[in-house]
Amino acid sequence: MTTRLLFVCLGNICRSPSAENIMNYLLEQRRLQSQITCDSAGTSSYHIGSPPDGRMRAAAQKRGIRLIGSARQFTAADFDQFDLVLAMDNSNYRNILALDPAGKYAHKVKRMCDYCQEYPDREVPDPYYGGADGFDYVIDLLMDACSGLLQELEV
Repeated sequence: MTTRLLFVCLGNICRSPSAENIMNYLLEQRRLQSQITCDSAGTSSYHIGSPPDGRMRAAAQKRGIRLIGSARQFTAADFDQFDLVLAMDNSNYRNILALDPAGKYAHKVKRMCDYCQEYPDREVPDPYYGGADGFDYVIDLLMDACSGLLQELEV
């Protein structure tokens, strides 16, 4: 059985596509692509159809990771399509749960930083309005969280 992961941030051009592509990179290294599939989405419609942010792509490229994909908006239908929905911050978490007023899918929604092993962060910060350091930090943070998540899924 394939485990289906959906990474969610606000606009789906920085954090969530980075998490998706980092996880795919880790899956490829471990030859687990047939067991776990990844996608990403945003809670807003700001950037639908856009590729990952160029600054984010540059930060990922420094680590040998290529960011691909195009932004889409999270919908209630995603609850049925995915086994785990991973929110980048508390605002995303609340916005996702708001689309499930009955709480039927709440068990599938988790915070990305819950899987961090080294970083103490509780949220993945949005680097969009900051400098290059913020994008580098988010890549490092997501590498940590994705590694932790993968470790938990492999058990």
